[in-house]
Amino acid sequence: MHLQPHLTRPGQISRRQISRRGLLKAAGTAAGAVGVAAALPAAPAAAVGYAHPGLLHTGADLARMAAKVKAGAAPYTAGYARLTANRHAQSGWTANPQATVYRGSGSPQNYTILYNDLHAAYQNGLRFHVSGESAYADTAVAILNAWSAKLTSLEGSADRFLAAGLYGYQAANAAELVRDHAGFELERFQKMLTTVFSPLSESFLVKHNDAVVTNYWPNWDLTAMACVLATGIFCDDGAKVEQAVEYFKNGSGLGAVKKAIPVVHDDGLAEWLEAGRDQGHALLGVGLMGTFCEMAWNQGIDLYGHDDSRFLKGAQYVAKWSLGGDVTYTANTRAKGAINGWSGSETAADAAAVDPAMTRPIWAMIANHYTKRRGLSAPYLTRIAAKAAPEGGGGDYGPNSGGYDQLGFGTLAFTRDRATTSAGGSSTTPPPSASPSAPPSPSASGAAASGGSAAPSASAAPAGAEAAAAKSGDLASTGSTDLVAWTATTGLTALAGGLLLLRRRGRARGGAE
Repeated sequence: MHLQPHLTRPGQISRRQISRRGLLKAAGTAAGAVGVAAALPAAPAAAVGYAHPGLLHTGADLARMAAKVKAGAAPYTAGYARLTANRHAQSGWTANPQATVYRGSGSPQNYTILYNDLHAAYQNGLRFHVSGESAYADTAVAILNAWSAKLTSLEGSADRFLAAGLYGYQAANAAELVRDHAGFELERFQKMLTTVFSPLSESFLVKHNDAVVTNYWPNWDLTAMACVLATGIFCDDGAKVEQAVEYFKNGSGLGAVKKAIPVVHDDGLAEWLEAGRDQGHALLGVGLMGTFCEMAWNQGIDLYGHDDSRFLKGAQYVAKWSLGGDVTYTANTRAKGAINGWSGSETAADAAAVDPAMTRPIWAMIANHYTKRRGLSAPYLTRIAAKAAPEGGGGDYGPNSGGYDQLGFGTLAFTRDRATTSAGGSSTTPPPSASPSAPPSPSASGAAASGGSAAPSASAAPAGAEAAAAKSGDLASTGSTDLVAWTATTGLTALAGGLLLLRRRGRARGGAE
């Protein structure tokens, strides 16, 4: 299988790759109307590359945020208020780069410096696109340039793989927001991603730190997958994108979609494997898989709809369970240990207890995809996204590392209107899922996709308290024995917004490009 990059979204493509005017002309020729994406011929990654910006946010997404906030539209204004109130989103932030970042026992841990700086870069970059004030872009550029000039390695226990995965995908997303801004050292940053972050993540997906493949829960794979995919897109490296997408579909570890979500029930819900561990890690996994699917989607690769929208069924399951509803869990036993070393096993017999107040900023992106882009019923997702709104970001969910696992601000970034027609006035035509024989075809909505089945109505009742912290001391340790008590934010949201028509994408970023 080889996935070629796809030119999917007019207004997203870098000027170094193809002009917007040329792409719109091609679209008009192929589809008969300006604004309907053209089926451009496949081309080598080195010659064309991927759509930029095109990780968690496209040019159209950024334009929508700016327009809605300027118009004073809800819930965007509430989401933007969460951003501007965050201490990381201030243009006075100064980076503190390190040559070596350590995470895990047995080392002078300093990884908190890295994730705080990366969230500051991301939040300043996002604030720049909404406000148009260059001081925020300048701050983001300064932070990212400082790190790419100094960071040379990630060290520590097995937790170094978590550092590579989590902070690798976050670094790429922060940089994607300012990749064309004056002064940003693009090639140097690409070198940092491909020599410091991605190699550890790629190695983990192949060797799993020399442990038996099921030793690590799904989140470990999912962090690595997110890093490799984000690096591949940011660096226009088709091989990395192919590795990550193929692992999502058929990987050997528990992060592959059918292993992370192993059982689909007749009621339309599907068990999330890590629900047998604890609530915090299950929420982390849903957020990571959603992040992975969104980044792929913005390049024309539909993983949200893969295997009859398996991720929808798993996310619905976790949402219902986290709201206090009863869910079915099939007991499973996984092998643990090191290859040619110690061995053991662990059985998860039932879904763990939950705290309905626990939350992470993960739901708006997923709920809006399935209910607005696809028009599917997802009542548990809708309820939990409304409960969590307006979503904040790093720094809003506690001081520990778990509060920085997601970039957040989904109410601002992912609220959208239900997609019903394309810019050319025809019904939105979704592409097929990516496959070895038929790579995904781009569509007018930036790979709007079909598939999936409707979910049942919600019925939830309060449940018990959150499970105990994860046990440390073996290969499956997360390096932290505390689970952040996520506090649900207040606020009202009607999951609505504006999916900009393609004809408006030419206005996407004002002077940002």
